[in-house]
Amino acid sequence: MALSLTNVSLRYHNAGSNPHQGFVLQDIDLTIAEGEFVVIIGRSGSGKTSLLNIAAGFIAPTRGSVTLDGTPVTGPGRERAVVFQDDALYPWLSARDNVAFPLKLRHVQKAERDRRADELLDLVGLSGAGNRKIWELSGGMRQRVGIARALASEPQFLLMDEPLGALDALTRGRMQSFLLDVWQRSRTGALLITHSIDEALFLATRVIVLEPDPGRIEAEFRFDFGQRHLAGETAADIRKSPEYKAAHDRLTHVIHNEGAEAA
Repeated sequence: MALSLTNVSLRYHNAGSNPHQGFVLQDIDLTIAEGEFVVIIGRSGSGKTSLLNIAAGFIAPTRGSVTLDGTPVTGPGRERAVVFQDDALYPWLSARDNVAFPLKLRHVQKAERDRRADELLDLVGLSGAGNRKIWELSGGMRQRVGIARALASEPQFLLMDEPLGALDALTRGRMQSFLLDVWQRSRTGALLITHSIDEALFLATRVIVLEPDPGRIEAEFRFDFGQRHLAGETAADIRKSPEYKAAHDRLTHVIHNEGAEAA
């Protein structure tokens, strides 16, 4: 299965009469396959979140199309689950009931949705936390609950808008390894928005760099650092390797628009 954006552009409604002004995104062609981990990175104003919102079906492009295996995307759907930077959990519900909420909307019986919620909490490393209230959980634990809730719909694609951006550096590093593990075990396609070059390198099978004003694809890179980590190499060894340092320098160079033509 593939999620495809073809010739996608997005323009502000209040851009005025000039047809060349007000574009947030312009002529985006991007396909994400199941099993890929695609990371979008770029400077402010490059339209990263707008691109994710179009992929999720929250907003429609001004022109172009979004399809899921050839079928037009006309709105949100359970095959595309979204995780935001703000965990957006319901504080009056337990962790289990938060995870089970999408199943409740589908009228799944309580015993079955509780069983499935506990399985997902186990998947994200929160075994035994089902009865805990959201306000009892740390920021990293809340994001794990949010990801478990997204997976409750059994999506083909997991769309994440800076889900680790509000976490401290130590927790963020642990959560990066966690995201790789969940991605591998759930076998979803992943699309993640980030401002962090390190996060993009460490997680992605493919990094898409957006150039701002308007947002358009400037460069694309393929990396295998995440697969190396899943195969047993430590995060510390990966990050101090010459390959990682060279990739970090190259990606930094392109993002700051010093080497786009060379890329």
